[in-house]
Amino acid sequence: QVLVVESGGGLVQAGGSLRLSCAASGITFTIVDMDWYRQAPGKQRELVATITSGSSTNYADSVKGRFIISRDNTKNTVYLQMNSLKPEDTGLYYCGVKRYGIFLGSWGQGTQVTVSS
Repeated sequence: QVLVVESGGGLVQAGGSLRLSCAASGITFTIVDMDWYRQAPGKQRELVATITSGSSTNYADSVKGRFIISRDNTKNTVYLQMNSLKPEDTGLYYCGVKRYGIFLGSWGQGTQVTVSS
């Protein structure tokens, strides 16, 4: 069973930084792609960043140049370093596990990020 646990969220002022973590279990971590998503109040969940099994990365335009996704295969963990945070980055952040483009497992509880202006 694929499980993910997100952590690292909090309240931060605009311009600040946070580092999110997502620990995954129940999978061979080295062969899966990992995503970070976020969902703002009243909005749909959106894909923020992806890191492939080969460590290629991709970002939503809204976070390019500010967020960095990385992975530690020895810890089965993916990270999201968020810099220069803006109030519009506020939301519940989730990670997801994919293999061949197929979402595996279920959503975790997410971690709340709140950016004050």
